[in-house]
Amino acid sequence: MTSPYVEPGAGDGAPHYRENNGFRVPGDMSAASAKDARREADRIEPVLKRLWQQRTWDPKTVRAAMLELGYEEERFDAQWNRLGGTLRVEPMNSRLENGRRVVPEGARVGLRVHDDACVTAFIQRTNYQVSVNGPYLETGCFQPPTGH
Repeated sequence: MTSPYVEPGAGDGAPHYRENNGFRVPGDMSAASAKDARREADRIEPVLKRLWQQRTWDPKTVRAAMLELGYEEERFDAQWNRLGGTLRVEPMNSRLENGRRVVPEGARVGLRVHDDACVTAFIQRTNYQVSVNGPYLETGCFQPPTGH
C-alpha cells in the first residue's frame, strides 16, 4: 500500500522528499536562455573532449582552456555578491573512500550564461560531460553536494 504522505513525483517515495531536497532542484530557464546555454555548451564540449583525450583534467589546465574561449572568471566580494565574470572551474567534490575524504582527479566547470541559465560540466579520468541547467538557489551553477 502506498503511503498517504508521499508527494507525487517524489524520488524514492519518502515523505517530504521534495521539501527536503529542494536545494538540489535547479531554477527554471527561459527558452531563449536555454538556447544560449546550449550554444555555449556546444563550444565547451569539444575542448573538454580534447583535454580528456590528452588525459589532462586538472583544474588549472581546464581553467586555462576555458579562459582561451574568452570566458572571464567569476568574482565575488566578501559577502559573496557577484562582481563580474561568468566562469568557475573547481576541483571535483570530495567523497568518502575507505573512511577517508578524498578529492578525485578532475575538474568541474560552471558557466553562468544568464541569470537563469548555466552550463555545467565535469572532466575526470573515466569520462566528461557537459549539460545545461538553471542555477541552484545557494550555489549558482553547481549542484550543491549536501543540504543544511
